[in-house]
Amino acid sequence: MGNTILIVEDEETLRLSLTHGLVAKGFHIMTAEKGEAAVSIIKNYVIDLVLLDLQLPDISGIRILSEIKKIDVNLPVIIMTAHGDIKTSVEAMKTGAYDYILKPFELDEMVININKALDHHRLKEQVEHIRSQQRNDMNLGSIIAESLKMREVVGLADKVSQTPKTSVLIHGESGVGKEMIANLIHYKSSRASGPFIKVNCAAIPDTMLEAELFGYEKGAFTDARNSKKGLFELANGGTILLDEIGEMNINLQPKLLRIIEMQAYRRIGGVSDLNCDVRLIASTNKDLASEVRMGKFREDLFYRLNVMPIYVPPLRERKEDIPHLSAMFISQFNKGFRKRVSGLSNDAENLFLLYQWPGNIRELKNVIERAMILAEGDTITQSVLPPEIVNASNKEARSQNTEFRIEGLKEGQSTSLDSAEKECILKALVDVKGNKSIAAKNLGISRTTLWKKLKEYGNV
Repeated sequence: MGNTILIVEDEETLRLSLTHGLVAKGFHIMTAEKGEAAVSIIKNYVIDLVLLDLQLPDISGIRILSEIKKIDVNLPVIIMTAHGDIKTSVEAMKTGAYDYILKPFELDEMVININKALDHHRLKEQVEHIRSQQRNDMNLGSIIAESLKMREVVGLADKVSQTPKTSVLIHGESGVGKEMIANLIHYKSSRASGPFIKVNCAAIPDTMLEAELFGYEKGAFTDARNSKKGLFELANGGTILLDEIGEMNINLQPKLLRIIEMQAYRRIGGVSDLNCDVRLIASTNKDLASEVRMGKFREDLFYRLNVMPIYVPPLRERKEDIPHLSAMFISQFNKGFRKRVSGLSNDAENLFLLYQWPGNIRELKNVIERAMILAEGDTITQSVLPPEIVNASNKEARSQNTEFRIEGLKEGQSTSLDSAEKECILKALVDVKGNKSIAAKNLGISRTTLWKKLKEYGNV
């Protein structure tokens, strides 16, 4: 097994017999006769579990337990106690002990308790590791917000996360990152340690969605052989995300409204209310106000969900985020594909900035994945991009150049295309206060091209 157990017991016969028995079961054992020695061992060695006698010659077991918890709050401790110390053992449980066992005990009984405590501790560590990774994802740039519009979105999400129960409606086109904003709200809130359950309303048939959300009692319908908890019950103390809320059947919506207003609901076939402490986040790519006008969505539910609306703009409206999103996805796929692609070539980046991205971030990620598979050098070049991006972007570039030239001619600043181009470039630089990188992006040309043009004009 390899787990190291510290036995803190002043009675030599019990200490030795327990040591020999646990070593035979595959455990590594360390021992201490006194409390001070036990605390010193825990400070200096990696201990997986402590067997602690409450009656020690130097320090009380409760005090030792408190010291242990100061060193490592998650270290499991099993109290070994006589019948007369049960009251103290209960106090030890309140102080943080995992369990207690009455003396005398059989070795097999102790091994069962040890394994239960170690399994419980490992499970807690795994859950905390997963939650820590999720929190880190929220803090380490999974949400790219270089553009002003996305900074405003993140600011709103951050503010509403500080409220305990306020309903949130996240809306925007498919693929813009609505789920990431929901993640941010949950993991920055006081509910972060609670469950976060996500439900795609469009993926579950109407006949099953009610049972999934609210659960049912035994015998509620033909196949209900046992009671079943619903997702709202499982999400208690945390957050539930109802994705594609616009697809929810209008006949089911009153029950959802009651949860928001009363924090209570009934299972299918139930006769009593169940309390529900859950923050509700809904997301949609539909215009729910229009759905209300057409009678496809309840007005009262819309207003209850729309307490804090958050609109996530499409990628074409926040192009400043594209290079940073691309870099993030390249980094992710470098790990997955074991490659060392450094980034986008200037031509590829220009095409990305010109393209309209109808599939938004989801489409960008898929394009990067495809390009990473095909890329043979250390950059993603135009040659590995799909034709729809190359063709659409080139068409957009030609359109922009025509507009620039027409604008230059209308202003009467020049009667030649070269002069119009020069005026356009210089105007773009003025607009961004001389920032050549941003000017190049706004013009839809590479930075290298911009430098060459400025050199031609004598403006470098």
